[in-house]
Amino acid sequence: MIDSFRGKYYFLSNFYECPVQYDGILYRNNEAAFQAQKTLDVEKRKEFASLSPDLAKRAGRRAVLRQDWEQVKYDIMYGICRAKFTQNPELGKLLAATGDEELVEGNNWGDRIWGQVNGKGQNHLGKILMRIRKEIRDEDT
Repeated sequence: MIDSFRGKYYFLSNFYECPVQYDGILYRNNEAAFQAQKTLDVEKRKEFASLSPDLAKRAGRRAVLRQDWEQVKYDIMYGICRAKFTQNPELGKLLAATGDEELVEGNNWGDRIWGQVNGKGQNHLGKILMRIRKEIRDEDT
C-alpha cells in the first residue's frame, strides 16, 4: 500500500507542479485546475491558471460555488487527473509503475473525502488514480 503522496510518491499529489490542460485552459498544476472548476465563469477560471497549489486552494475556498458542484466534482477530478497522467507521459509511466499497490492519499489535514486520516475516509483521489492506472495499463496492452 502507498499510503502517502509525499516523497517518492509526491507525483501522485494534486500539489505536484506539472502543466495540465483542462477544458481549454493550461494550468500550472492539478490543484489550480480543480479549484478553477468551482466556477462556471471562464475568465475567473483563467485567474487560477498560474497559481501555485497553495494559492489555488485558498482562492478556491473563496470562490462562489457553481450550483452543481457536489454532483460534478468527482467527475471533474477524474478528468483533471486523467489529463495530468496522459498529457505528461513520464508521470503516466510512474503511475503505472505503482503496480497493484493500493493508493491512499493519507493526510493529517483532515481530508476524509479525497483521502484518509488514520486509515479512515473515502479516499476518492486514491480510487481515481487507481482507475486511471488501470486505464493506462490497458491502453498499453
